Amino acid sequence: MTRLAIPVALAAAFALSGCVTVFDATDDYGWQGQNAQPFDSAKAECRSLAGDDEGTTAFVTCMAERGWTRTAN
Repeated sequence: MTRLAIPVALAAAFALSGCVTVFDATDDYGWQGQNAQPFDSAKAECRSLAGDDEGTTAFVTCMAERGWTRTAN
């Protein structure tokens, strides 16, 4: 039984490591991500590429390329 428990635990850990939590993003203007790059690093990269104005098309497009979309408020 322990021979099976280790691979199952490793598989579960691997599967969960690919999940993205959106708790940090929900307080930050309603971003949602599915299979996305971690929110803080995506935001930092997009700020460096598109500037600090997060309302620009360039910023929103950059975030979308990293798996993040804004929800309608």
